[in-house]
Amino acid sequence: MSGASDLAAKVPGVAYIANQGELISFSYGGRVIRFRGPYSLNKIQRVKKWDKGYLVLMADYANSPEPVEDYIDLVPILEDLYIDAGRFLQNVKQVEVRYA
Repeated sequence: MSGASDLAAKVPGVAYIANQGELISFSYGGRVIRFRGPYSLNKIQRVKKWDKGYLVLMADYANSPEPVEDYIDLVPILEDLYIDAGRFLQNVKQVEVRYA
């Protein structure tokens, strides 16, 4: 994803999420975590809720004419990458959608 370093900009308490096709990028504190989402994901529109690693999003999908509420639990993703989720996420106060 181009502009990944822009996504990792250090703004205290703010993390960023974006996608390019099914590849989702979550960035915070100068680190960018990339993982696969649904194959039909077109674009993450907005974050409805952030709760210590759990995201509620509105997203556009190829198979739906209207935005769909979707959910991402970052904790198991981070654990699979051997990242201490509690420590990594402890200072995240909000998550915003940001495309480079």
